[in-house]
Amino acid sequence: MKKKWLSVLSLGLLAVLFVLLVFINNQLLSKYRIDLTEDKVFSLSEGTRNVLTSLDEPVTLYFFYSDSATTGMTKMRNYAARVESLLREYAQASGGKVQLQIVDPVPFSENEDKASQFGLTGAALGNAGEQIYFGLAGTNLLDDQFTIPFFDPKNEQFLEYEISKLIYRLSNPDTLTLALVTDLPVAGGQDPLTGRYTGPMVFYQQLAQLYNIRIVNSTADGLPEDTDVVLLAHPQALSDGLLYAIDQFAMHNGRILAFIDPHYEGNALSSLQQVGANASSFPLLKAWGIKADLTNIVLDAQLAFDLRNENGAIVKHFGILGLTAAQLDRNDVITANLDSVNGASFGALETVKKAGMSMHTLIRSSVNSGLTNADNYAQTLNPVALHRGFGGNTETYTVAARYRGKARSYFSAPKDPAKAATYEGQTDNLNLVLVADADMLSDRYWVQQTAFFGDTVFTPFANNGDFIVNAIENLTGSDALISIRSRGTYVRPFERVKALETAAEGKYREQEEQLQEELIQTEQKLRELQGQQGQGGTIVFTGQQQEAIDKYIARRVEIRRELREVRYQLDREIDRLGDKLKIVNIALAPAVLTGLLWLLAFIFKRRAGKAYRTETQS
Repeated sequence: MKKKWLSVLSLGLLAVLFVLLVFINNQLLSKYRIDLTEDKVFSLSEGTRNVLTSLDEPVTLYFFYSDSATTGMTKMRNYAARVESLLREYAQASGGKVQLQIVDPVPFSENEDKASQFGLTGAALGNAGEQIYFGLAGTNLLDDQFTIPFFDPKNEQFLEYEISKLIYRLSNPDTLTLALVTDLPVAGGQDPLTGRYTGPMVFYQQLAQLYNIRIVNSTADGLPEDTDVVLLAHPQALSDGLLYAIDQFAMHNGRILAFIDPHYEGNALSSLQQVGANASSFPLLKAWGIKADLTNIVLDAQLAFDLRNENGAIVKHFGILGLTAAQLDRNDVITANLDSVNGASFGALETVKKAGMSMHTLIRSSVNSGLTNADNYAQTLNPVALHRGFGGNTETYTVAARYRGKARSYFSAPKDPAKAATYEGQTDNLNLVLVADADMLSDRYWVQQTAFFGDTVFTPFANNGDFIVNAIENLTGSDALISIRSRGTYVRPFERVKALETAAEGKYREQEEQLQEELIQTEQKLRELQGQQGQGGTIVFTGQQQEAIDKYIARRVEIRRELREVRYQLDREIDRLGDKLKIVNIALAPAVLTGLLWLLAFIFKRRAGKAYRTETQS
């Protein structure tokens, strides 16, 4: 009886201990976590933590997810769970400054109306065709609102960046000022060649919808005082005062996007007035430790545009390039989701060897590229002339890059003593995105103009505008936000399975192609035999022909059987690996765990028996 009560008491104490440990874990230890994943996908980066630390006022995040409408949609539900988990990490790491609300916008409910008020869009993916919401909205104390309309699983690697950007914008909601340093007619005006009025460049129209743009020409003596980002478009002959202002803007950790060019082809008047190349001039780069080759132009046979010459023939222009996704960095937020960028007469950016300065390539040429002199290129009228002597090139050239790190000022001292108090001789945080082509800003390389009921409609056929907007948007964030790079994905690839698939395909694909070819020939002979007609249009077969037809039909059945066998073999090795994993997970792992428990029980029982015998003997 006593043993029975002891057993009941022990179970009761274990239950109380279990509840107590769960309570302690949830209430006291929940903020302490260990992320054992390779890419730390369940942890916030240092940049995100700095964004949260800099919050001056609380913000509220509304995570809209149609939980009830996605029943059975396993992949989306798994991704939604990961997004919610990351959002809870934000709320926990913010120290109460980020309030998270989970909302299920059931159809025809107030929550659905709330999602619509925030401007979120539902996707018709539900089981019954109903709208599914899967986005994020944020508000601050001033009722500013920013949203992520829909979480696309394809952009999972930038999930943390997008959420951090939304929170940063809530804490800095004011429209930013962009200083556009250029003499190009970006805002439109009269064409000096035709005398006609031309509208603003499309990239300028896009940026004007997002930022306060102040155009600064080359003769200006400085930058606007409220400048947040500087954009240089084909700078030439900048005044000393403007060079000093740009240099000191960089030394004070300002952000710069520069488009320089060994030969800018978008200005027809300058091309007519100059004998050689219409090159940009930006002497600050050399002082900052950055080398850009503006004396040569990158030619690329693989990415060359097809043009029609004066005779109507199609020729490749090695200097006008259509850069594809393969040439764009897929791990940087500026270029990750772009498909193509077009431009002409690209320059080459040399690798940085200066200590303390990092260079991250955004766009590069293909391996089939080389260099040609910019002056000779500018005087070459026939694109075929660029083909001569071009062959066997295996070089790739960087044409756009991001630079961060230490840099020295171009000016050893301010020329105006009144500016000595604000002069900075160096910086530890230069922040520059440099593109060795300014032609990509020109409309003709990325948008098509069409007339639509009296209006001009611009249809992009390349992502030049997206590149510019992405770069400016990234640079307008804080240093903490810019430092957030792409993170790993939650779904780890099955590398062993991929290796097996590759090996299996290499082994069986040749056999499958041979059988397919034999099947085509067999069916062709069958059609020829069966298509023979006798007198009166009737089909008459001799005994020998019928025997041949039966033979080919039997062979066709046999070939199809062999094809099915070959395709089965493609998956057989993978299935075998799956069977092994099932055995390990279902049988071996539990057996090992059970064996360990039995071993522990045996050890404890033996020790208890030994202690009891020792106590009895004494």
